Parts: sequence; structure tokens; C-alpha cells
Amino acid sequence: MLVYRVLADVTIVFHALLASFVVLGLVAVLVGRVAGWQWVRNFWFRTIHLGLIATIVVFPLIGGLCPLTDLEKWLREQGGQETYPGSFIAHWIHELLFVEVSSTVIAVSYCAFGVAVLAAFFWVPPRWPQGRKLESNRRK
Repeated sequence: MLVYRVLADVTIVFHALLASFVVLGLVAVLVGRVAGWQWVRNFWFRTIHLGLIATIVVFPLIGGLCPLTDLEKWLREQGGQETYPGSFIAHWIHELLFVEVSSTVIAVSYCAFGVAVLAAFFWVPPRWPQGRKLESNRRK
């Protein structure tokens, strides 16, 4: 049972790191554009960032939870622990801010954040691995 509890804790830490990467990634891109940081245009960083938020947006739209939330809950159940209702984000918003957030608000927030990341993808275009910018942003 201890193994399941440890794996659940590892899962929640990984989940928190991914959520932090998604949020702080957008902040870094926006600040980096103003500050002239070239690393925020790294193709792989930006593609992984966009792919993650796209994946995150899909789950509430299809009525599901993030697979990491499902995994953590399953591991906790296997370890004999109680689980929280709803999503990872809604749970931690409640724990930290004492606010109940509906799944609709979470879904709309994810979508709005996804649109912001997509907009940043074009406003601060990544450089292709060969050093080229996205074709749609080249000046003619």
C-alpha cells in the first residue's frame, strides 16, 4: 500500500510541474518577447508547450478528467487513501483559495488559456530548428 501512496505523490508532483510549465511557459514567452530573450522562440519548447495546452483543453470538453488526475486518484484508492472530487485544478483552487470552481469555469478557463497560448505562438513565432520563423510570420 505504501508503494501506491508514494506513486500517487510522485504523480501529483509531476502533475504540478506540468501545470507550472504550461502557465509559466506562457508568461516566459510574453516577457521574453519584450525582453528580447531568444530562447522563448525555441521550436521544441514552443511545440511541446502548445501540444500540452491543446491536450489539456480537450479533456474537459469531452467530459473527462486529465489522465494524471485519474491515475493519481486510482493510486490513492489502491493505497487506501481517500480521493478528492473533480479535477486537480479545481481541488487545489479550493484548497488554496477556499473557492469552489465548477467544471464549466475550469473548461472555459482552459479554453481561454489555450487561445492565449495559440495567439502567442503566432505573436512570438518559434524559430524552426534550422533557424527559420514560421512561414506565416515572414515579412514580404
